[in-house]
This record gives sequence, C-alpha cells and structure tokens, in this order.
Amino acid sequence: MLLRDLVGRADLRLRLLHGDEAALDRPVRWVYTTDLPDPGRYLTGGELVISGLVWRRGTDDAERFVSALAKAPVAALAAGAAVFHGTPADVVEACVRHGVPLLEVPEEVSFAAVTEYVVGSVTAARGDRLAETLGRQRRLLAAAASGAGLDELTARVGAEIGRTCRVLSATGRALAGPPLPEDELAAAVRTFLTAERLPAEDPQRSVFPVGPSSELRATSWFVVVDGGPDREHTEAVGELVAVAALDRARRGEGLRVGRDIADDAIALVAEGADTRPELPVRLRQAGLDPAVEHAVVVAAFEGAGRAETARSVLVDAAAHLGPPVVGTHEGLAVAFVPGDPAVLDTALRRLAPGFTAERLTVGISRPAAVAALTGALQEARHARSLALQRPGALQVVRATEVTSHVALLAAVPDEVRRSFAGRVLAPVLAYDARNDAGLLETLEAFLDCNGSWSRAAEHLHLHVNTVRYRIGRVEELTARDLGDFRDRVDVFLALRSR
Repeated sequence: MLLRDLVGRADLRLRLLHGDEAALDRPVRWVYTTDLPDPGRYLTGGELVISGLVWRRGTDDAERFVSALAKAPVAALAAGAAVFHGTPADVVEACVRHGVPLLEVPEEVSFAAVTEYVVGSVTAARGDRLAETLGRQRRLLAAAASGAGLDELTARVGAEIGRTCRVLSATGRALAGPPLPEDELAAAVRTFLTAERLPAEDPQRSVFPVGPSSELRATSWFVVVDGGPDREHTEAVGELVAVAALDRARRGEGLRVGRDIADDAIALVAEGADTRPELPVRLRQAGLDPAVEHAVVVAAFEGAGRAETARSVLVDAAAHLGPPVVGTHEGLAVAFVPGDPAVLDTALRRLAPGFTAERLTVGISRPAAVAALTGALQEARHARSLALQRPGALQVVRATEVTSHVALLAAVPDEVRRSFAGRVLAPVLAYDARNDAGLLETLEAFLDCNGSWSRAAEHLHLHVNTVRYRIGRVEELTARDLGDFRDRVDVFLALRSR
C-alpha cells in the first residue's frame, strides 16, 4: 500500500502535517509501534512508525528520535495527539528537517485501528503478489515444458514487467534478448565483472548473476534489465535467472559430452598428426566442418592448475564464432575456432576489467586448413609467448602481431636461446656487473636507434662521445663489429633471446 491510501482513509481521520505529493507515494511495507527514545536498531526501512511521543521529555528529544527514523528510512511517522493534545512544534520541525513524512493520529482514534488497517492492506497486497508470482511461475514452467527456448522465456518475462531483459555471457555473448550496441554491451559486461556486490543497479541497468556467487565471473552468465532498480520486478527477474541457470547447466552437459573428442583432436594436432585421416573425423564428430579453415587459440593463467578455468573462458569466447572445439593440452587451454579471429579477440578483451589479481595470456593463430593445424598451433603458442612479455592482467596477441624475428625465436628451445645469448653477451654483462658501466643499456639504445650515435646519445641523455666509447667497448668485449650487418644481427638476436 501507499502512504496516500492511509491518509485517504476517512474513518481514521489522519492529518498530514508534513509531506508532499512524492512523499504520499511512498510504499508502506509494515507498521511498527514504539515509544523508545531511539528505535533505530529495530527498523529495516519502509515502516509506518506509530508513536504516542511518551519518549519526549524535552525539545531536544525530537532530534534523536526523528533522525533514527530518517536513517532507516521509514515510510512515515504517525504521532498520537493524546499525550500533548496535538503534535509539538519541535517534532514537526525535526520531521521537516530530516524529510520524514508526519501524520497526526487524533485522540479519539486508537493505534490498533491504524495498525489493523495497515497490516490488512499489506497482507492482502502480499497475497496478491504471491498469487501473481505463482501464476507467472506456472506460465514459465508450462512454456518451458512445451519446448520454449531461453530467448522466448526472456521475452515473456520482459513483457510482464514492461522492461527489456537480456541474458549475456561474461564475454558479451548474447544468449537471449535483443542485441546491444558495443558501448552499452561493454558497459554492461564491465558492471557485471567489477561490481562489489550483485545484483548491481544503476539508473541505466540492473545486473543479476546467473549461478553461485563463488564462481569466477569471467566464466559465468548474467541477466541485464533495462532501467534502474525496481523491487516489484525482483521476483520476476529471479525466476528468469533460475531459468537461465537451468539452460546453462543443460548446455554445459552438452559440452561435457564432446570433451573427450575435443581432447583427442587437440592431441593429434599437437603430435603433428594433422594429415592423418582420423583428424577430420574427430573434428566432424566435435561439430566442426573440416573443409573450413580454423584459427587455433591457446590460453593459460599464470600458475599451475588453472587450465580448466582458462578452458571455460575459451568456451565462452570461442562460441562467438560458432561451435568450437575446446580442450586442454599440457597445461594450456586450446581451441579450434572457425571464422574471423578478430571477433574472438574483441570478445576476450571485454573480460579485461574482471582481471586484477589473476593474469590471463592468450595467443591466436591465423586461420589454417586442417592439414596445417599443427603449424597453426605452434603459431598460437608463439603469439602467447609474446603476450607473456607484455604487462597487464589480460593480454591477447594475434599471430599477425608477431614479427618475423619473434616468431623465429619463439620456435627455438629456451635453453638454446639462453645459451646463444650467454655466448654473445656474457662479457658485456660481466663488465657491467664489475664497473656499473651502462654498456648493455647503451647497446640496446644504439640498436633501437638503428645505429645512430646522435639519436642514441639524445635518448640516453649522454654526450655522443660517451656513446661512441661505450659501443667501442662492447665491440671489444664481444669481438663483433657493430658496423657490420651480420655482427649487428647477432647482437640484436642475442639481446632478444635473454
């Protein structure tokens, strides 16, 4: 019920001493009668507080009592006129000061009559809401039983509450409801990933989690409802959340059925068996068309034991391009995905706001035919190697970003690279360690400036003669002439191999 319903009740003869039209539209959740000087601990908000004002011993007491009501905040204060034969001015002033609507209960009207009316009205309204909820649940269950999909059920709930509802994954994949423009989609995902508590509400949207609060949000689903908070619609949205959770569990079961097939296909590719006839069969069994080119994606969190979590992220992100093959191999999550890798790249980057303490690195190959998937897997691994070298909690690198020398070095075993770098640069490193001479820093700046003495000196804030001296010392220690192209390449690759 609303406060105006109570004021409009003729037989109660309540008098509004303070409150405007907006105040009269406040909902009354329950009634609480008290004469405690500070009833704040017993209030949860939305109550009609009835008081005989027995607590008032002086003009300062009203401030304490009314401020406690405002903090709750209550729907209104109904002050009995019997004790003071009216409502004291200091009580009225405190209500005005704190924005608490104030009603006066005449001496001849009992508090029991007011309480009975409020309790009866609120109870009846709750019964109506319960009946409405049960009816909506029956309609949703009947629709689901008749084969209605998540999209249809989402539209039904949206029509009932008069707001557009959507079900989205953490990477922004639309599971039900109309599509969102990219900026609004990114904002909704960011709210879901970063909100301290869920549901999260703001004037533009309300976001509700699908699944347990303990689950990593980057692998979960959520429901977005257009508009700000509205408690009347919470139950209906809760039913949609439950339906979405069931649909998600059903889809998860379907993915688990094909998990062994995906792992077999990935293992065949990793072993270099991409030309064997069983690979196209495995891909077809997993739901992929072997005649179509596929990009290979590898992903991993830093630290051991997180391959399954990375796999869950890839399952969601790769689904933007159609049914993927996703599994794990040697501690990495691996996916074969059809279509444009740029779509996958965009989907993964939407997760960035959700990663703070954890670090996810991803490499994406160029699309390749089935017979070239082993090379594509290596290419994806090389791209991830570059991602590991970049700062940030989420790094996604596509093969098109990997320069030729990076790809070359990524293909060389780690111990071979380190051994080569040591043979070339060990004298320089040892000299710097003994003398703090800055030779390595000068060498890197010199090569980055394409061998320009003046630009290297400007970059390092040194005199050009100092740069010449240091580079001459590097040449002596490495027995290489940095004016010779072949020697310069040797030193450059050694620097990049450290």
